Amino acid sequence: MDKNGIDNILQQLQAASALASGTKKQPGIDEVASVDFSEKLKSAIDQVNKSQLSADRLSEQFVSDQSNVDLHEVMISLQKANVSFQSMVQVRNKLVTAYQEIMNMQV
Repeated sequence: MDKNGIDNILQQLQAASALASGTKKQPGIDEVASVDFSEKLKSAIDQVNKSQLSADRLSEQFVSDQSNVDLHEVMISLQKANVSFQSMVQVRNKLVTAYQEIMNMQV
């Protein structure tokens, strides 16, 4: 997941929080329409997948000694992939929790 994508999602969450608490005015229709949550989520998942594939490729190259790959490069790449995956799992858990809370609301 790239830093710009995470920052963008965090800004959206902060804006939604401020809107829900009443400390911020509701944005115009054009601003809301320009944000596509499913596209942002798909992009974040693609970034996590790319980092995992890159880490796998580097580790395979290191094990097979095909290129001049250092152990520290492999370890850093694997840790980045792990952190991005764990972040995505936490986002998924928050989304599931929010969905369950919404479904349990009485109308």
